[in-house]
Amino acid sequence: MSKKDNGAALILAYLNEKNRPYSAQDVFSNLQKQHGLGKTAVVKAMELLALEGKIKEKIYGKQKIYFADQAQFKDVNDADLKSMDHQISELIGEVQSLTQSCRQLDAELKELNSSLTTEEMVSEIQELKAECSGYRARLEKIKSASNHITPEEKDKVYKERDLYVKEWKKRKRLYNPSLSLVRVKLHMDMLLKYMINSILEGYPKSKKEFLEEVGVETDEDCKVVLPNT
Repeated sequence: MSKKDNGAALILAYLNEKNRPYSAQDVFSNLQKQHGLGKTAVVKAMELLALEGKIKEKIYGKQKIYFADQAQFKDVNDADLKSMDHQISELIGEVQSLTQSCRQLDAELKELNSSLTTEEMVSEIQELKAECSGYRARLEKIKSASNHITPEEKDKVYKERDLYVKEWKKRKRLYNPSLSLVRVKLHMDMLLKYMINSILEGYPKSKKEFLEEVGVETDEDCKVVLPNT
């Protein structure tokens, strides 16, 4: 059988199997990938099959529609049609049910793929147990320590801290240029600050350089910040 006759036989078998109307473009799109049929060959084969009476042809405007010759099929009565409609409905319901099941299974598979594997879970559990053991050992060490600080000792430490912070603030104000001369005269510490500012008025260098020469270290030099309280 020639390639042309083989193409026509293939198209005839396809139309008889599907038993529904198709255009030449539809048949070409459905068969060319699997069977390698060209569009021109498909058009000529379908026109030839129609001329030979093996398939039927209907023209709607500029488009030709082809379908299998219905005379070759047995007549179907109303009961058979109802039975087929019922089968179609059942199959549609089954397809919908299977589609839903596939979606659920896909969601479960996606969740499983994003979860830890059994080996990863075992490894993580071991790491968590080791971490918990470390915390327990640390807690027992703290509980068994004999150098616990009493509330009285804690209060004493806080009071000393407040005292030192207060003295820190006091000394820091000694060279703070924002204080007025009136306030300087109210306290001896302010007098020292006034003296420093007075020297700086005629000093040819910067305040920082002056403090370095006299051996005064600032908070900024030591990179410390004065506490709020």
